[in-house]
Amino acid sequence: MIKIELKLFVTLSRYLPDNSGSLEIPEGTTVEKLIFDVGIPKELVKLIFINGKKQNRSYQLKNNDRVGLFPPVGGG
Repeated sequence: MIKIELKLFVTLSRYLPDNSGSLEIPEGTTVEKLIFDVGIPKELVKLIFINGKKQNRSYQLKNNDRVGLFPPVGGG
């Protein structure tokens, strides 16, 4: 098992588990699997940042990663 810090922004914040963003997950978990396990509909996640760098859904999470997930944002 590894530990990660999960931050969910804007409309995704309602999916944050009760343990305030610190999660213990199986080693080898991808961002895609994390999104599924937390219960976020995959179409709601548009941007993924790991340790401040943009990543994709196939990124394999590592111990102490800081994960930020963002919904689609609009504006003009």
